Amino acid sequence: MINLGEIMKKIILILFCITIGYSLLNGEEQILIPDDAIRFRVIANSNELVDQELKMEVKKSVEKELNRLMSSAKSKEEAKTLIQNARPKIESLVGNFHVDFQMNYGMNEFPEKEYRGITYDAGKYESLVITLGSGLGENWWCVMFPPLCLLEAEETELDNVEYQFFVKNVLDKYLS
Repeated sequence: MINLGEIMKKIILILFCITIGYSLLNGEEQILIPDDAIRFRVIANSNELVDQELKMEVKKSVEKELNRLMSSAKSKEEAKTLIQNARPKIESLVGNFHVDFQMNYGMNEFPEKEYRGITYDAGKYESLVITLGSGLGENWWCVMFPPLCLLEAEETELDNVEYQFFVKNVLDKYLS
């Protein structure tokens, strides 16, 4: 006897796989930020070119240290402890640029972001935020744990994002 329910499930699964495959082949990966993520953000003093360049230099320096730390983190709690223990080192790295800055680890405000059709809600997120000078410029941000870094994720230039480490795509969402 033919079971229509089972046939429909198979058809839906096949259509789903085709849709996912088509999306992946066309480079349309969706970036899914886990609820328990720890973010990293650097806010420039202003949008002047010199301040934006400084922001990126600070980001590169601090990110290198954070990448080293996060490579050994197995849990959010371990990542949090590693970040807090590394605070003096991170402050020293930023201090090498001879710029006034504030550094805060905790629940920090993030603006709404849209990237490839996905809107990341504004809100308070656990994060390490480095604010250079008056902090009136565009920011760079990523998710440092789990390591889902969105490089060059500027508030106004979200089309040119590069990825480091791994990216969770739609298929991952349905396999987990």
